[in-house]
Amino acid sequence: MKKIIFIDVDGTLVDYESRLPDSAAKAIQKSRKAGNKVYISTGRSKAEIYPYIWDIGLDGMIGGNGSYIESDGKVIFHKMIGEKEARQIVDYLHSENLEFYLESNSGLFASEKFESEAVSAIQKYSKRKGKENSESLTVRQAFPDMIFGGELYRNDLNKVSYLLRTFSDFTKCQEAFPSLQHGTWGGKGEEALFGDISLKGISKKNAIQSLLLHLGSDQKDTIAFGDSKIDIPMLEFCNVGVAMGNGGEEIKAMADYVTSSVEEDGLYKAFEHFALF
Repeated sequence: MKKIIFIDVDGTLVDYESRLPDSAAKAIQKSRKAGNKVYISTGRSKAEIYPYIWDIGLDGMIGGNGSYIESDGKVIFHKMIGEKEARQIVDYLHSENLEFYLESNSGLFASEKFESEAVSAIQKYSKRKGKENSESLTVRQAFPDMIFGGELYRNDLNKVSYLLRTFSDFTKCQEAFPSLQHGTWGGKGEEALFGDISLKGISKKNAIQSLLLHLGSDQKDTIAFGDSKIDIPMLEFCNVGVAMGNGGEEIKAMADYVTSSVEEDGLYKAFEHFALF
């Protein structure tokens, strides 16, 4: 039976410096040639899926951690934060002096002082992920296509990420927007560097369910690859869940199989192990 394969991007398909191993591209190409379908499933919005990723050859993507689904070049699902609520979020973050960036399929739009205020957090995040020369990383290097000085009142938002000064910034934001879904990234609990805001009910797992229904495919034919906590529901839902060797301890503990790290051809080795080509 042919498989439906879901692959996280950062830390799974590419390393934490966004470098794509040749072996990963080769694994996907060989697997699709064998008749399997391959989708990326990522927190990135479509604007962050650069040509070198599409050029691998993919059947589609799940983006915004589940807010967007594309298959065979067609959009089959896209749920965005409402324009009124998006404006309220921007106004709230401004009133709290919290720097942020807006994530949409048309780009990443930074708040007025994000470039200067986010440097420390970006460098800490980079260091935690094991990147080289983290201490000299700039925001523009971390987000090469980020738009500065763009329109912040938008009607096309998948989600919003904002800089945390203290963990109370996160809890206050939760209280301000109880109808939305809130998360953190960049570290566990109060070590988190960023908060994020999205629509409730949005997840990679739910997106995969919707895509399988669209394809007329069965859960038993699915396999997922990931490296972080947010990927756990995806790995739990799919018939086989594979964690990368560079992943967190929590996802490695629950995975059906742990492969090598991105840099050690982990994706290729796992595809080989499960006879995906």
